[in-house]
Amino acid sequence: MSATAQRRVLLAAPRGYCAGVDRAVIAVEKALEQYGAPIYVRKQIVHNKYVVQTLEKKGAIFVDETEEVPEGSIVVFSAHGVAPAVHDEAQRGRLATIDATCPLVTKVHKEAVRFADEDYDILLIGHEGHEEVVGTMGEAPERIHLVDGPEDVAAVQVRDESKVVWLSQTTLSVDETMATVGRLQERFPALVSPPSDDICYATQNRQVVVKQIAPETDLLIVVGSGNSSNSVRLVEVGLEYGARAAHLVDFADEIDESWLDGVATVGVTSGASVPEVLVQGVLEWLAARGYDDVQTVRSVEEHLQFSLPKELRRDLRAEAAGKVDQA
Repeated sequence: MSATAQRRVLLAAPRGYCAGVDRAVIAVEKALEQYGAPIYVRKQIVHNKYVVQTLEKKGAIFVDETEEVPEGSIVVFSAHGVAPAVHDEAQRGRLATIDATCPLVTKVHKEAVRFADEDYDILLIGHEGHEEVVGTMGEAPERIHLVDGPEDVAAVQVRDESKVVWLSQTTLSVDETMATVGRLQERFPALVSPPSDDICYATQNRQVVVKQIAPETDLLIVVGSGNSSNSVRLVEVGLEYGARAAHLVDFADEIDESWLDGVATVGVTSGASVPEVLVQGVLEWLAARGYDDVQTVRSVEEHLQFSLPKELRRDLRAEAAGKVDQA
């Protein structure tokens, strides 16, 4: 970087928490307030280390499987959704459940059920082993075929090429998904598309603004965890659209100072499961090294909010009504 080059930060907006993540995290916090610790959570409530650690300190206990939850306890299902078999396991264990599945993921589950009932073969575009994919496939395992990118298309086998529909994991790269859809349409000309795009609005919005700032960016820092699909995609999108380098970090202290060599413009964004406090930590770290000119680049305003899970709303209303009666 020349001595005259202006050091600046292009701060992406929107970034961070989407409505589904916000709802899921608040659901665990409200459950702890309402029922007391411990509250069990199946899998990570959202894919972010800091969020999980913070909730653990408040009394949440994270488990991998429902069978690890003591009989009669309360268990929260994560934002990524679960298969029907998991609900059955909870019922057998006499567990009280709070379903914090993102409503946009629930939409994909309902689409899978509907198309399976109509005897379609369902081609689910997504990453093998991701919790959202596992949950969706559990809705109709005999009808759903996983397609993990364009390279998987050639191996897809269906019963009837005239009755095929595609669905997708909500946190994928829009470009990669549509490339896979294009390949599928070449193989299956009668391929049906879902009633509306499955990719989450927040995933799309965060990718759009990264595409805007990437051409001007020497270094893109994406705040997010390595198991967060949408955060990983932001790194990939940034590189694809012109960022000279891009890295994923959970915390500011993971940034390597050598990444700043020759860098005038740093782009900063965060995945949809990342609290803003972590982004502010990165901005403070950069400011301490001369990158204190922060310019926000906004692609769209986000106002979507989701109501809390119905189980929580019911008990919170009952408590409020009881207080009114006592008064």
